[in-house]
Amino acid sequence: MTLRLKFLLPMLILGFFVVASASVLRAQDTDEELDSKKEEIEQLEKKLEEVQGQKQTLATTIGYLNKKIDLTEAQVEQTQSQLRKVNLEISALSIQIDQLNASLDAVSSLLINRIKQTYIRSRIKPMQSLLATDSLSELLTRYKYLQLTQRNDRQVMYKMETTRVDFNKQKVLKEVKQEELDQLSETLEAQQSSLAQQQQEKEVLLNITKNDEKKFQSQLAQKIAELEAIQSIIAGNGDEDEVGEVSTGDRIATVIAGPSTCSSGAHLHLEVAKDGSHRNPASYLSSKSVIWDNDPDGPFDFTGSWSWPLEDSVRITQGYGMTFYAATMRYYGGAPHTGIDMVNNNNYSVKAVDNGTLYRGGIPCRGGTLRYVRVEHNDGLSSYYLHVNY
Repeated sequence: MTLRLKFLLPMLILGFFVVASASVLRAQDTDEELDSKKEEIEQLEKKLEEVQGQKQTLATTIGYLNKKIDLTEAQVEQTQSQLRKVNLEISALSIQIDQLNASLDAVSSLLINRIKQTYIRSRIKPMQSLLATDSLSELLTRYKYLQLTQRNDRQVMYKMETTRVDFNKQKVLKEVKQEELDQLSETLEAQQSSLAQQQQEKEVLLNITKNDEKKFQSQLAQKIAELEAIQSIIAGNGDEDEVGEVSTGDRIATVIAGPSTCSSGAHLHLEVAKDGSHRNPASYLSSKSVIWDNDPDGPFDFTGSWSWPLEDSVRITQGYGMTFYAATMRYYGGAPHTGIDMVNNNNYSVKAVDNGTLYRGGIPCRGGTLRYVRVEHNDGLSSYYLHVNY
């Protein structure tokens, strides 16, 4: 019985680790996939930088978007490989934990029985042992056997306790791996969302330009000119006439229907500035349910108290900052979009967002005059309304 106990536990543990080894080997194969995918991602990042530094044409812009898509697809594949690896590791740990726990329970039961037997034997009085044996030599043999049994039992107990400690460590490791799995799942979801957005960006580009280089270059020139005109207006270089005081909601202009100077179509460009510095209009407009265009940079929140310049339903066609048009198509020469573009196809009336003094103005832009109105508010802010008639 003692010898069986001595070798039982190590053999059981060895058997359980062999069962889980297949998962570990598959995880090692995944490591090779990850190394290969890492090299591919590094190469794609270098190519992306090269394309970004080239002269801006429709072909290079499409090439840039394609490289972004390729890079994100590679990142998705890398994350999926990491997920497979962690799942295999969790599977191996689960096998080890479940089967090792069962083996420890079984060996514990055997050891308890052995300890009981050893204790009973240890309670036998020496005189009884002497009377029960035929010789002193036999008595000494029994005594030595008892000592050996007790020593072997202690060794097995020590091994079992060590294994229990390892068992607890593996449980903690499994919890860590589960957290890693959850984080990777979140990363994968974000990457897949980014990939869908990039594919949409490419479609937007192709729809806008109709895959026509001349049209693309014309739009670039138009947007650069518009940005320069806006900067001049904010700097106070527009030709303005004071109209008088207006209140929140007063009609102050009308959106031009169709294309106009430095505008490819009917829309209101709302600009907010203070001391010659651009401000995000979304920080001043009140919370409102709006329609988001197929522009990949939305939606975003409106956190202010101002009334809206257009009646419901408002559709946002471009946000503030490094939008898709600013960052990817580089419409503004690498600079951000400084306002919010919006439209209401059923009502072109433009209203004052807050109380103030109304000015009507215009500024040269690509051989024509970009018309706008400005409301100077009492708190030092000014709101600008571009591509309008008055």
